[in-house]
Amino acid sequence: MDLVIFLPLLIVLGAFMFFASRRQKKAMQATIDLHNSLQVGDRIHTTSGLEGTIVAITDDDIELEIAPGVVTTWMKLAVRDRIEDDDDFDEDDSAEPTATELTESPNTKTDN
Repeated sequence: MDLVIFLPLLIVLGAFMFFASRRQKKAMQATIDLHNSLQVGDRIHTTSGLEGTIVAITDDDIELEIAPGVVTTWMKLAVRDRIEDDDDFDEDDSAEPTATELTESPNTKTDN
């Protein structure tokens, strides 16, 4: 009788562990692919939130320029992601209002 109760529980637990390990393996492979694809000139985020540009790469380390003339050395494992350039940014979509939008604000009252 006890086996009837625990068998479905074991099946569910086994399935959960299988899918969790698959997800973890995919994330690990994506991280490895990122680290192998890094190039000099790439802008990246570190795991601590620092942004910088790669100026040199070795097998285990990268050198980041975090400000003009300021270069720091980091382990490759500290790279969280690559900052993609937004080439599709259109100035018409910018957040700054135009002069016409500023003068035609619905909150301004005019004397008629």
